[in-house]
Order: sequence, then C-alpha cells, then structure tokens
Amino acid sequence: MPPEVDCRRCRLGDARTSMVLSCGDPDSKVALVGEAPGAQEDLKGIPFVGKAGKILDGLMAEAGLDRDKVMITNTVKCRPPGNRRPKADEMAACRSFLQEELRGKRLILALGLSAAEDLLGKKMVMRDVCNRPAQVDLGDGLVTIMVTYHPSACIYRPAAKDVLRDALKIAASYL
Repeated sequence: MPPEVDCRRCRLGDARTSMVLSCGDPDSKVALVGEAPGAQEDLKGIPFVGKAGKILDGLMAEAGLDRDKVMITNTVKCRPPGNRRPKADEMAACRSFLQEELRGKRLILALGLSAAEDLLGKKMVMRDVCNRPAQVDLGDGLVTIMVTYHPSACIYRPAAKDVLRDALKIAASYL
C-alpha cells in the first residue's frame, strides 16, 4: 500500500513538491534502493532523474540492466530539506511503505551507506561491505542485500564507478 496522497507521517511532507514513489517494474525480483529524493526527483516525482540518475542510467546500460526491468525506490518518499540525510524518525515513518515495495524481491542493491543502514539497521563501513552479498531477513523471508556506492559517489570517487557497474552486472544476472 503506497502512502496516502496527503501523507504527513513526518516533517518531510511539509515542504515537498512531490511524493517520490518507486518506478520501474514493481514485480521485478531486483530492487535498487537509494537514500532519498533530491531536487529533480522532488520536482518530477520519479526516483533517480537528476545528476545521480543520469550516472545510474549510464552504468545500468553498460551493465546490460534495463531501468524498466527493475524497481527503483528510496528509503524515504519525500526530499529532506537541503538534501540532508533522512533522520531516523523520517525513515521509520516510511518503513512500512519500503517493506511493501521490497516484498518478494531476490536481490536488493542498497545504493550508499545511508540506504544500507536504514535497510539493515546498523552502522557500516563501505570498504567492509561493498559489493558483498548478504542474506538478510527483512520480515518477509531471506533476501540478498548488496551494499554498493550511490551513483553520486562516482562524481567524487572515480573508482566507485567500476564498483557500482559491477554491482549492476550482478543485479542483471538475477533477472
């Protein structure tokens, strides 16, 4: 069940332009989960359509992964002010929506540490977890979660691009 149109479960609903729900194939066995919508996503109501989205689209194409064949979403559905990280209570407010979106998935790519920490409920260090699949029970049975770089990391860390591309190739193999 998606959030109600006038959702005000947390303060993020107060300043949003659009609620940004998942896109792509909701029945896909693969989900890509980011942290939160950015400015372009808030304007268009679609995840990953800004600068990071263009990077993601390019790397998905290189990996042979069609955006329409996976589900793409964020841990929260509204843009945090100033693009700050979502706070724990904001992520908790959207948690039931995220769990519903992820039901039945076989592979979840957590794009960035914030998304991974929300999904897994613990702090991590990227070098310790990056591109290492782990079996996790998110309440609906075991699912493979793989933490990888957020597309925006590719702007500042060129090596992140190869790592993210490899993760996307693994995701393509699940389809």
